[in-house]
Amino acid sequence: MTKAEVSEAVNVQVTIRHTNNHRDIEQYARDAVQALGKIFSGIVNTHVILDHQKNDYEKNKIAELTVHIPQNTLVAKEGASTYEQAIDSCVDAMGRQLRKHKEKLLDHR
Repeated sequence: MTKAEVSEAVNVQVTIRHTNNHRDIEQYARDAVQALGKIFSGIVNTHVILDHQKNDYEKNKIAELTVHIPQNTLVAKEGASTYEQAIDSCVDAMGRQLRKHKEKLLDHR
């Protein structure tokens, strides 16, 4: 199940594997990723992949966040006991990557 939604801030595509009918978690992912637009304004698009692992019972919900920015692609992947926690961890990690990239751009001016 893959859906793309275009908004003013960030284009977010969400893919949920091995499950269906998770509109609430899909919207949660879209809302969480929108915050990245405040950190780095040059985001071209984002893709969130949500999956679960059957062999791990504690951190079996996996979120992978791919962010395309001009001339770069950044990826964060986190596992947690709920999709919300995994998404939040991914967004935090991506926020750190975007801040670091932004600092590098400013240093090269």
